[in-house]
Amino acid sequence: MTAVKGGDAGIRIEQVEPGSKGVDRFIALPYRLHEGDPNWVPPLYMERQETLSPKLNPYFQHAEVMYFLALRGDRVVGRISAQIDRAGLEIRKDATGHFGLLAAEDDQAVVDALFAAAADWLRARGMVRMVGPFNLSINEETGLLVDGWDRPPMLLMGHDRAYLGARIEGAGLVKAKDVYAYLYDIEKALPKSVRQMIERPLPSGLRLRMLDMKRYEQDLANITSIFNNAWAGNWGFVPLSEAETKQMAKSLKLLINPKLAWIAELDGKPVAFGVCLPNLNEAIADLGGKLFPFGIVKLLWRLKVRGVKTARVPLMGVRRDVGGWLQAVLPFLIIESMRREAKQLGYDWIELSWILEDNMPMRRIIEAVGTSRYKTYRLYEKPL
Repeated sequence: MTAVKGGDAGIRIEQVEPGSKGVDRFIALPYRLHEGDPNWVPPLYMERQETLSPKLNPYFQHAEVMYFLALRGDRVVGRISAQIDRAGLEIRKDATGHFGLLAAEDDQAVVDALFAAAADWLRARGMVRMVGPFNLSINEETGLLVDGWDRPPMLLMGHDRAYLGARIEGAGLVKAKDVYAYLYDIEKALPKSVRQMIERPLPSGLRLRMLDMKRYEQDLANITSIFNNAWAGNWGFVPLSEAETKQMAKSLKLLINPKLAWIAELDGKPVAFGVCLPNLNEAIADLGGKLFPFGIVKLLWRLKVRGVKTARVPLMGVRRDVGGWLQAVLPFLIIESMRREAKQLGYDWIELSWILEDNMPMRRIIEAVGTSRYKTYRLYEKPL
């Protein structure tokens, strides 16, 4: 940990190297700031350590990252990360750096000092623009919650203090983009117009199937390939790497239910997919971020025996070379397959997220099945 800059109002900024002992203090801050917030779900401490570790998170293979703490005296009062994702820069070549993992007391001077430190670090490495929050990648947690604090976040979605948006704007950042989370009551049957669409005769070479656990890694690789093809060109897109795919396969294996992960094949080629995951946050909400000594038993019982009532669809896509009517109908076929199986498994609600505000084709699909938009997350930007 290195002191990098003195601040106003007695604030000191310290730079924390990823992988150093100071990361524990960085992780700990939100647990204090969210005390008394009934809708904040303490993340598993071990998961946070893994996500922020250069040795364990393959994101670091294509990114440079630094963490910063704001202190007043010996008290940690804020934190932020700054990161440069080379995989994204290879696509856009726009010298844009990222910030993320923002948490701070309700104090403009603290937030100003954090952003100044992050901006200085990015600027010194040739960046001309800053966008975020990304925690750490756009393919992990994205955006700051600006609407929808009345319900807990689902798996891999953030939950921020309501004052942070105004503090970010006070530091000179402006809205870059909003992303939405939709909530789906799966007791509702599909609207008549959608049912008529998916009940039309389908091509003889089209097959919808569940994820095959006997070829689990290959199916995850197929899903990644479709994802990278389907979302290429979207705002902020960064492809998932082979290492990230392997890490995802490993981390999801305990959580994933093959009945909730669907792949569409056309003439034997995987062309579309949807993955619905049990909402881990529902199962860990009262564990205080700790798995030991008894948390692991509670978690396994809740996921594998009692079950949870909520789930999230974080990944869905159709290859761009699938044309015409099939391009439009495949998402509905996959959503209906996941909905049907989730209902039989005892789920009540599914979140579909996140969706860019200007991704109207995907928004129209999701809204057509009867969802409601219930959370908004915001990305901010600032020239450097």
